[in-house]
Amino acid sequence: MTGVPEEAVGRTGKPTPSRNKAERPRDHLGRPQPWGARNTLVLEDYDALALEENHRLGREHFNAGRFFPAHEAWETAWKQARDTPDAELFKGLSQLGAGYVHLLRGNAHGAVRLLRRAASRVRAYPAGHLGVDGPAVAEAAERDAAAVEAGELEPGEDARIRPPRV
Repeated sequence: MTGVPEEAVGRTGKPTPSRNKAERPRDHLGRPQPWGARNTLVLEDYDALALEENHRLGREHFNAGRFFPAHEAWETAWKQARDTPDAELFKGLSQLGAGYVHLLRGNAHGAVRLLRRAASRVRAYPAGHLGVDGPAVAEAAERDAAAVEAGELEPGEDARIRPPRV
């Protein structure tokens, strides 16, 4: 493999405690960049944090327009909440972040699908549950999905989005 650092390549490609795969540089929307490029995405170590802290960070990142880190924080919270009544909320919030990432990356199909999946999950949670207004978030996600489908919201980094406050 050309351009890939030697420490990132192995026979199995699986990280081990003695040889972890090098982190690939990413841009602010989580897109992998060429090896050696400047990394512009800084992520917390979500796996080392408690569920409540991941949710707090997810909300903070999302409300600041940092949708990829929000997605990552909530995806970890979802895994931490498996087999609990809140698992579907965190899965929906993770999909919400991913939906806006796809929208800003210019992927209309991915944005519509993920925003609708998010809406279907979070709408089941009442306003105020874990600080989230599920019905309002669902309505905003559905609104933006419909606007993309109708051609009223053009996907891309310059998209004029109005994401909900979470």
